[in-house]
This record gives sequence, C-alpha cells and structure tokens, in this order.
Amino acid sequence: MNTPVKQINRFFLLASAPLLGLLIALLISSSIINWDHQQEVITPKSDILTTTGTIAESLSQAEVMAQSTISSIQTTAELYHKTTSTMTSIVKLTQQAADRPGNIYNDRISSKLGTPFQTIDSDKIRIELYKVNPGTYKGYAMKIKLKSPKAMKMTLGNDKLGGSETTLKAVNRYGAVAGINAGGFADAGGKRYPLSTTVMNGKYLTGFEPTYKDLFFVGMNSSGKLIGGKFQQQADLDKLDPSFGASFVPILLKDGKKTTIPLKWQTSPLRAPRVAIGNYKDDQLLVLVVDGYNESGSSGATLEELQGRLSKLGVKDAYNLDGGGSASLVVNGRIINNPSDGALRPVPTHFLFFK
Repeated sequence: MNTPVKQINRFFLLASAPLLGLLIALLISSSIINWDHQQEVITPKSDILTTTGTIAESLSQAEVMAQSTISSIQTTAELYHKTTSTMTSIVKLTQQAADRPGNIYNDRISSKLGTPFQTIDSDKIRIELYKVNPGTYKGYAMKIKLKSPKAMKMTLGNDKLGGSETTLKAVNRYGAVAGINAGGFADAGGKRYPLSTTVMNGKYLTGFEPTYKDLFFVGMNSSGKLIGGKFQQQADLDKLDPSFGASFVPILLKDGKKTTIPLKWQTSPLRAPRVAIGNYKDDQLLVLVVDGYNESGSSGATLEELQGRLSKLGVKDAYNLDGGGSASLVVNGRIINNPSDGALRPVPTHFLFFK
C-alpha cells in the first residue's frame, strides 16, 4: 500500500475513534437490569422509558456526529484528490517546460534534414530516416536518439577476431533493428582484422595502439555518448570510459569546426561511397551514407562534400567510417543503400541498433 492511502486510513481511524468510544460508554451506562446470587431487581417501567429515551437521544446525537464525520472525511478525500491532481498537472507542466528547449533544438536540426520517409520509435531508441540528394551525389541520413545505452553496440564478424560478415547478416543474427559498417580492416591469411585500436565490451580487443598518421578512434562510452579522437596514451582514452569502438581515417568535424582533410585522402579516391557518424550537441547521433557506383573515384561524394554536408546539418563531431564497397545501411531487415559491389561486403565490425 502506498503512503497516501496509509495516510487516509489513519485519518479514518482517528475520525471514527470518538464515535466508537461514545457507543461503548452508552452500552456500559445503559444497563437497566442487575442480577446477583440472591434476588432479581426489576427496574420500574417509568425508569425504563426514561433510560430508553436517553439512549435514543444519545444515538440520535451519535448519528449526527457520524454524519458530520463522514462529511468531513468525504471533504478531506475530495481535497486530497484535487491536491494530487493539481500536483500531477504541475509536474507535467514543469516537465513540458523543461523539455521545450530540447524540442525546439530537435525541430531545428530535423528541419534541415527534411521529412523522414521512415521512423522507428520505442522505449529504447528513436530512428528517423531521410533521403539526402544535394545534386552531386545521393545518399541517406539516419538520425538516432538513444534512450538507453543498451540500444547500440558493436559486433565482430561471426563473433570472432579475424571473422567477417555482412551488416545484414549481423543485424539478423543479433535481432537488431538497424546497422551500419564500422571501422577499417586489414586482410591477412584469408581473414579480416579490425584496424588499430578496437574496444569490445569495455576491453581492448588487441591492446591499445597509439594514434599514428591520420587514424582516429570512435565509439560510445558506457553512458551511450559518442566519443572519439586521436590518443597517444591509453590513459587518455580510458578517461572517456569507452564501451566499444573502432578506428579509421580521417576526422571530419571537431567541436563544430571543419578539420583539415589530409592531402592523401582528398584524392584517394576523389569520390566514393561514404559512411560517416557524428553527434549533435544534445547527443543525438547522425549517420550519413552516400551511394556510389564503384570505387574508381568517379561516383559518390568527396570527403570535403561529406564534411560540408555534416557541418550544414549542425553536427558537432563527425568521423569518416570505412566506405567504398564496405558502405552498408540496413534497417528493419532491408538494405537501404545501393552497395557499390552489387552486394554487401563482409566486414569485421558493425555498429548495431536495437529496439
């Protein structure tokens, strides 16, 4: 039983106590026939009538008191319910006022994306899918609000180091609602290994590797926030409490500002299918997947175009994930993008999203 109900029950007991005491007193004082071991004493008829009248009058007064008590209890109960209802309304209005700035910000960033052609909403995640077509390339944007840190995780191909599988297979095998390819990889001995520093379930898969050249690490912390950057010491990355993450090149945006795209990655290739992940200042995620016909450099988007689009969409930090034939976007068991290989490429790491 909850506290408000206990308080009402105590009130009923306290209010009824005087009435019960009065009734007990009347019963004790109204004895009109006494018995002893020697003889029977009979009270005269006139005394009986007087006593009966007194009892009737007392009962009448008790009834009045009872009615008054009941009325008081009803008034108190009504007041309690009104107070509870008022407090509930105040809490609701307060919550709405607190949510208003966030809702205004979300409306602003959503308006830059247009109208979603598909929406998924649950108590753990909200996903909105948009088409992106600035003229020079075509692609898709997926805005993600993680309502729970458990709504996103990274997986290994076939759950083993050196394994690889398509994003569609990973999504189906884990029962995810959506998925994208994650970090880069290196082939060796017929197997595919994640590139550089890789974290799974809070542990370094092959140990920490200091950042070199243009590599970066990107992933999520235990609170479901996007983390990333270049790290020379493991302690610096440990401070961000990584839950999972992978590595690739290069960083596109940092604190809302465009980074310098290394010369090598400006032309190798010039255009290509791309995948990027970033976050807004309210910690929502944005995934951008660009289509291309092949990896020859003649179709898709340049990194500068990708960077510019993410900046215009209001993204704060953004990281370029593996692209080309690895570019994959799967939602509700369906391949959304057009893989340049003609089919999804098996890769070693995937970012998956769950309802």
